[in-house]
Amino acid sequence: MFAQKQAQAAHADWREFVIEALIRVLGFSTIGFVLLIFLFLLREGVPSFYKVPVSNLFGTRWYPNFDLFGTLPLLLGSVLVTVTAILIALPLGAATAVFVREVAPNWAREILKPMIEVLAGIPSVVLGFFGMHAVAPLIRGTLGIPTGLTVFTGALILAYMALPTIISVAEDALDAVPKSLRDAGLAMGATQWQTIWKVVVPAARSGITTAVMLGMGRAIGETMAVMMVTGNAARMPLSLDSLFRPARTMTATIAAEMGEVAQGSIHYHTLFGIGIILFLLTFLINLAAAATIFKKRRRGGLR
Repeated sequence: MFAQKQAQAAHADWREFVIEALIRVLGFSTIGFVLLIFLFLLREGVPSFYKVPVSNLFGTRWYPNFDLFGTLPLLLGSVLVTVTAILIALPLGAATAVFVREVAPNWAREILKPMIEVLAGIPSVVLGFFGMHAVAPLIRGTLGIPTGLTVFTGALILAYMALPTIISVAEDALDAVPKSLRDAGLAMGATQWQTIWKVVVPAARSGITTAVMLGMGRAIGETMAVMMVTGNAARMPLSLDSLFRPARTMTATIAAEMGEVAQGSIHYHTLFGIGIILFLLTFLINLAAAATIFKKRRRGGLR
């Protein structure tokens, strides 16, 4: 009997060791894949930084057929579309998260949460078609502009795509606020809305900030929808009406030109150089979001 129990314990220990080793290997392999992707980008993209003069590489004109590889219009186009999308999505996402967590009854919350998560599964190409055939004509007719394929159209589509991420993360942040804070606000004589906006939302500010950063990372890396609805004009978006004029993003440039470029050419390496810039931007945004979460958990632990 004792020998049988000892054998079972040894078998359980062996199985636990295998599972732990498998989890450890999978965890390190994820990090390894990211590093391999970055090393591949470096190998293919670094030549552009010493083959193309800095004044040309960070110039204002992108005409690869004439050896003009100015990435500044692409960078500013990506920033303008992403920032505009976040400015649209932030109030909508935060308000929806507050409604789902603080106002909606339990039966409505159980319906709304899965529906919001389903929105994230809509293919970007479908949203691109919707933007081309529904949103763009509406904007063109309403504003009386020559084309509806503009930065604003792309921002609307990106805002819609970022909403599920912002709502889900912000709702989790609101849910993590202790019930004692709500009870204290109500006990002080505050109404439900005063408690929400003066107590609950400020307490979840770091989580809402994280939601915005993750939504921004989702938006800046989008390709198909942006390529279909922003007009793909590599121009400097510096005028006052740039929001309602075409622009081109870094992701759209890579997707549109990588299939036609000659491998090993300067144009080829420059596209990978744009990929390096995009990779670093996305990495920094996600790193800032992770740092915000870590700081919040550390403060909570200290308390």
